[in-house]
Amino acid sequence: MLETAFDFVLPPELEAREPAELRGSGRDDVRLMVSSGDRIVHAHFNDLPRFLRPGDLLVLNTTATLPAALRAKRENGEEIALHYSTSLPGGLAVVEPRVVAGSQPALPAKSRPPHASEGLLLPGGALAQLLIPYRDSTRLWIAQLSLPLPLTDYLRRYGRPITYSYIKEPFPLAAYQTVYARDEGSAEMPSAGRAFTRRMLACLRRSGVALAKIVLHAGVASLESHERPYEEWYEVPLRTAERVRRANRVIAVGTTVVRALESSVDRNGEVIASRGWTDVVITPERGVKVVDGLLTGFHEPRASHLKMLEAIAGREHIENAYREALQHGYLWHEFGDLHLIV
Repeated sequence: MLETAFDFVLPPELEAREPAELRGSGRDDVRLMVSSGDRIVHAHFNDLPRFLRPGDLLVLNTTATLPAALRAKRENGEEIALHYSTSLPGGLAVVEPRVVAGSQPALPAKSRPPHASEGLLLPGGALAQLLIPYRDSTRLWIAQLSLPLPLTDYLRRYGRPITYSYIKEPFPLAAYQTVYARDEGSAEMPSAGRAFTRRMLACLRRSGVALAKIVLHAGVASLESHERPYEEWYEVPLRTAERVRRANRVIAVGTTVVRALESSVDRNGEVIASRGWTDVVITPERGVKVVDGLLTGFHEPRASHLKMLEAIAGREHIENAYREALQHGYLWHEFGDLHLIV
């Protein structure tokens, strides 16, 4: 039952455990809930063009997902998983050690927490040296990586996609990519764009909806409820900035797009071309300056992204939408259904 937009119980049967193409006819075979003001419509993803207008701009994140989960061995011989999250200068990286339950990573290690200076043995003779906790996190660490190959090559050879306990079997990396992914760098898929097919993108163009691209490399998504979203690398190209300024409505495909666009707003409230690290956190107090709508998945209880949704649509709107989603059996997580907020 939904108590607030930020505190509700997600029944296990609403956790999507496999890609949509294994449940139905294709990756676009997911449900779509459209919420606008006090109106909610239950539809299918293939109905998306009905809810967009000529002159709208749909902004996509073209980051590609890395196989960012590695097997690791601690100094005491314990086998764990190490999730690569984000690269830092000087060969450093933000990583997350996780206990392995069976064949899948489970909850972050708590019984024997990692410690500073601990070395983790990785496949192929590589080493991750834990240095200090990342900011005030209880589970993310800054590590020095000593790898025999460049990072992306190493992950391609030895890594696998990051998964969580609700996923019961492994799926290939292709299941964790959007059809328009091209810029490697994300630890986890920006899943709001997963349902798009080339046919859908062509259909949107024919209907007068423009498309634009940004890049934001997403880190691990399993934030604790008290943790601020951390810095991520992004780029908003000049062409995208120009299209945003001309658009009737700007519809972001995923929370990563919202963060990138809002990080590129100048003092006059205009989106400009920019690139670099962003620590922008979208909250109701901050608000949004350029994004008019959002296509997103359904977020977990108390997730920080729910604050972003509230900033775009208001608390009552999001509470009503999530109450409807729970009552109508929408599916959560990266292989789940979608929510269009306009």
